[in-house]
Amino acid sequence: MQSINETTPDWAHRPERSNMVMLRVMTWISLRLGRRAGRVILHGIALYFLLFAPASRRASQDYLARVLSRPPQWIDVYRHFFSFASTIHDRVYLLNQRFDLFDITVHGEETMLNAMVEGRGVFLIGAHMGSFEVIRALGRSHTRLKVAMAMYEDNARKINQMLSAVNPNARQDVINLGHVDSMLKVNQYLDAGTFVGMLADRTINGDATLPMALLGAHANIPTGPFRMAAILRRPVVFMTGLYVGDNRYEIHFEPLADFSTTQKHSRQADIRQAMTRYTELLEKHCRRLPYNWFNFFNFWAPATTGGGKD
Repeated sequence: MQSINETTPDWAHRPERSNMVMLRVMTWISLRLGRRAGRVILHGIALYFLLFAPASRRASQDYLARVLSRPPQWIDVYRHFFSFASTIHDRVYLLNQRFDLFDITVHGEETMLNAMVEGRGVFLIGAHMGSFEVIRALGRSHTRLKVAMAMYEDNARKINQMLSAVNPNARQDVINLGHVDSMLKVNQYLDAGTFVGMLADRTINGDATLPMALLGAHANIPTGPFRMAAILRRPVVFMTGLYVGDNRYEIHFEPLADFSTTQKHSRQADIRQAMTRYTELLEKHCRRLPYNWFNFFNFWAPATTGGGKD
């Protein structure tokens, strides 16, 4: 028995704060005047959220109290918002192929290289943590590393709008979830040796979840990405692109699970084990670089539950 979140999640109710006109203005300033000038504006953006976004501020304070093990100060919340703004700003340069501006360190590259040699197709499962764009930048600079994102159509539409505002020539390989043939398409990408990326820390309306221990409490983590990997019997690698400060990022690839030999009778147990490993990795990276967690909503809110089965 597992819980099912039957209500629209809190994060989905939030209005999109990214205005396309402002994003285009920010893109123009950043590309014409340089990254240093663009970063000056980020301080104003972080201050705006600190003063005029009370729900996001409360969510930040809740998370920071858990991860820092002390009551957060205003400067902590400001740093949290500034880190988020920094990763969004850096997308402008990453999407415009300005990789030379960044100092990117890759950890666990051998994990990815081994998977590429085997050519089985691998799931990359991450979270709304740091910058996924810096991971895709690695894929664009490494000709053999092909990455496609699997996401629900509404999220894909919003991301494509953002990409168009930053660079009309930017393209993202997206597999739309929620359709009858979604799993078939994911399997086709994997068979072609493509890495399929999914972010597994937010629920969509009706997603099945399991309560998992994270930062001292239980959070409802969606089972969908792990169930798909188990059904398709594929390896899973944890991914994250963490913002360290200034122009520095750390990309981490870590083995998470290998469902290649999973049988139907052991599927539920294997999924739970993978999800335990996932939340342990989330907590490890949150505690090491705490200002990279970008879920500005009541993440630990209890879900409305009902029966469900695999």
